[in-house]
Parts: sequence; structure tokens; C-alpha cells
Amino acid sequence: MQTIRLRVNDSIFQPLMWFLKRFGKNEIEVINENEEYLSVQEYLKKELENIENGKAEFISFNELDQELEATIRKYED
Repeated sequence: MQTIRLRVNDSIFQPLMWFLKRFGKNEIEVINENEEYLSVQEYLKKELENIENGKAEFISFNELDQELEATIRKYED
């Protein structure tokens, strides 16, 4: 599947959305670039840069398991 990004004039936005909704979800998925989307995108970009620059900190599977168990216990009560 390919991804394209469009800047659309307000006057044709609604007709374009109507047209795009005519396709099935497996053919076209509309991804709204709201503030949350852009924030997550920026966060992931910085995380990838840290990995590529060798600045990322990793934990072992056992450490992850311990953290998850602690979180589960915290919310079980």
C-alpha cells in the first residue's frame, strides 16, 4: 500500500472526503493528521534518531517482564 499526503482547499474538502469514503477500508484508509497524530509522529522520529545515534537505552526481556508484572499488580488492587 502506498501513502500520499495532500493539502486540500476547504472548498473541495467535503466532496473529496465523500469520494474517498466510497472505497473500501482495504483500498483506502484516511489518516487524519490531527495534533495527536503529529505529536506521536514527532516522538517516534526522535526515538528513531536516538536508536540510530546510539543514545537509546534498552532493557532486557527480564527487566521488561518485571516492570509489566509491577504495573499489573499496581492496577489489580
